[in-house]
Amino acid sequence: MKTTSLFRLTLVGASVLALAACSRPAQPEPGLPDGPVVTNPDTRGPTTGGGTVGGGGIPAAAGSVEDFAVNVGDRVYFDLDSYEIRRDAYPRLDAQAEWLRRYPNVMVRIEGNADERGTREYNLALGARRAESVRSYLIQRGIPATRIDVISFGKERPIAEGSTEEAWARNRNGRTAIVSGAPAR
Repeated sequence: MKTTSLFRLTLVGASVLALAACSRPAQPEPGLPDGPVVTNPDTRGPTTGGGTVGGGGIPAAAGSVEDFAVNVGDRVYFDLDSYEIRRDAYPRLDAQAEWLRRYPNVMVRIEGNADERGTREYNLALGARRAESVRSYLIQRGIPATRIDVISFGKERPIAEGSTEEAWARNRNGRTAIVSGAPAR
């Protein structure tokens, strides 16, 4: 067998193993509640609007990136080794879908993220599945697939530093990022 054929076979095998590892059923983390362990402002649930940018009293312009982040929320969180959308994420994703229906020119990118544990390849595959789960949910709620891209950052873009249960829980997320079509502040 040629070296290049063996190399390709090895790569395919590694990819299959990484994807198979992502499909394990979720197991609850010891010591963590069912909901996200988060204290930063992007974890508030949907509101009726009227939020301000950075808490400074400047109202977010309707349909802007700030409006989305402040009044809807741009992240949902996942359990360890899981890409299944948690029940506590449904209200936020429903609010995202409603906001996206209200602003039909907005295009988004779903960014899948993982905590620092596991290999780079495993976390990239898991992040991709998380992003695709959020994308599928929004499509099921009537948002056209053509408006939604996905990307996995794996463990490369943590929002919480450290190697603690709280940091890991915050870094296991899917972020809906507005990429075009929203007015400036």
